[in-house]
Amino acid sequence: MSNSPEWIKKSAVYHIYPLGFCGCERTREEFTGGPVHRIKKIIQWIPHLKSMNINAVYLGPIFESAAHGYDTSDYTKIDERLGTNDDFTEVCEALHKNGIRIILDGVFNHVGREHFAFLDVKQNRERSRYCGWFCGLNFGGNSAYNDGFWYEGWNNCYDLVKLNLRNGEVVDYLLNAVKMWIEKWDIDGIRFDAADCLDPEFIKRIHSFTRSMKPDFWLMGEIIHGDYRRWANPEMFDCVTNYQCYKGIYSSHNDRNYFEIAHSIEYQLGQYGDTYMYNFVDNHDVARLASQLTDYDRIYCCYTLLYTMYGVPSVYYGSEFGIRGTKGRGSDADMAIRPCLELDDIPGRDDRLLAHISALGAIRNELPAIQSGSYKKLELKNQTFLYQREKDGQVVYIALNISDGDYTFNIQTGGKSLADRLSGRHFAASGNCVNVTVPKNHSMVLVDENLAAPVPEKPAAEPVKPAEPAPAPVPEKAPEAPAPEQKTEAPKGTPSAGIPEGRSIVIGGHYKHFKGGDYVVLNLAYDHETMEKQVVYMQIYDKPRVWVRPLSMFLEDVNDHGNIKPRFEFIGMAE
Repeated sequence: MSNSPEWIKKSAVYHIYPLGFCGCERTREEFTGGPVHRIKKIIQWIPHLKSMNINAVYLGPIFESAAHGYDTSDYTKIDERLGTNDDFTEVCEALHKNGIRIILDGVFNHVGREHFAFLDVKQNRERSRYCGWFCGLNFGGNSAYNDGFWYEGWNNCYDLVKLNLRNGEVVDYLLNAVKMWIEKWDIDGIRFDAADCLDPEFIKRIHSFTRSMKPDFWLMGEIIHGDYRRWANPEMFDCVTNYQCYKGIYSSHNDRNYFEIAHSIEYQLGQYGDTYMYNFVDNHDVARLASQLTDYDRIYCCYTLLYTMYGVPSVYYGSEFGIRGTKGRGSDADMAIRPCLELDDIPGRDDRLLAHISALGAIRNELPAIQSGSYKKLELKNQTFLYQREKDGQVVYIALNISDGDYTFNIQTGGKSLADRLSGRHFAASGNCVNVTVPKNHSMVLVDENLAAPVPEKPAAEPVKPAEPAPAPVPEKAPEAPAPEQKTEAPKGTPSAGIPEGRSIVIGGHYKHFKGGDYVVLNLAYDHETMEKQVVYMQIYDKPRVWVRPLSMFLEDVNDHGNIKPRFEFIGMAE
């Protein structure tokens, strides 16, 4: 039985490195003045997160430090470059109101040189009451900083002073910080930095402590190599970072060798059973996926694989737009992969990729088989891959094709016809099988065509009410439509001609408004007061803007001066 709480199995995680995301100064030395309320920028992005069907946010270091955040000087105070504790309270309240869980980075292996306990050791040397807090103190040696004593730094980085996690006073100090995070901000989980360096008894202690405060609290450890069972087990972490499959996803697409990632998936299921891995294709420490791939067009299959393999998928901020970035050298090595981003100004953004990831998020939300179902390989070749997820009789087929042309999969369904939840295409059964042709560099998520898209009986969260400045305001009454070439929204007063029988919405579909604008459907939502279904859709001309319209209005025909036509005509899947 998986140790992870049920909520994480239904989640898609959005990973933000706040100091970069918010455009903070690289070091505190460059920072002057009082707190700058940058952390509240996250609130402005909530509508974007909701449109992507994100329901958990993992935030990199947010606490006071001298530089990159992993050199903590105060575990109870938000870094002034980001703002104040009250600012972060606003952020947490807004995220939780919108049904988004909060995971913080726990940097417990080491502290920065400005931490109060280390400053006391520097000042009082052998007389300091905090000598037992740190590993390897030797007052007969010297450090790289010429302190007149030696200490152990993490990975030979002496700006990161290793804590002695076998000291009960240190453990209590860290547990009190976590207690404050839960009580003040009601956080839902912790990602443990440098988890392979942590003392196992400390991990067990923090496991029992957090579970006693919040039974569904989630613990995830940063582990790169080794036997994951050593850290992910009922007494320690719920899961670890899945670096093995991270590498397998991009390299199997670069080499056009699906055997690599298929082997990794099967190996992990055999070794670790139902340990619910934390899956990703990039993060704050590695190159962006778009920079790793030798053929960018394979990026869509990468994300299909990420969202449909066993475990929780994570998207690193900005990668949903296909932005690029690689690690450099020296003190600024990570700047390119930790940029400041503004939603309305992302150069070269790939809105097709955004729509694809949003559609995958909606599919994942709706299909328990993808959330936590069993895995079965059905067909595997170097450039094509077909596998199945199943739970409680719900069967989902995932088909991937990175060959040089179309590829047809022969799927044994027992006579059931299939529908692709990404494109909306239907495939009729012939006898006991269905032939499904997948275009080059495309993927499909196939279900029984009689399986209507499940919709929750009530919204999972409060409706999105974006903080100012709102990226997508929807006026109560749209203005008169200008000439078609201006491609703006049509007036809502256009007479309705009803909804033709059989017309349905296609998430991820490309639609053309009868006055000329082009849009991509992101998801369905509910009006909080009336429970009326709403279409969330994004314009793909000029600057992107997200709109909301009742489903019944979106699907209807209109009488345009005597001509009956769809208000929004389905063109195909967004490219």
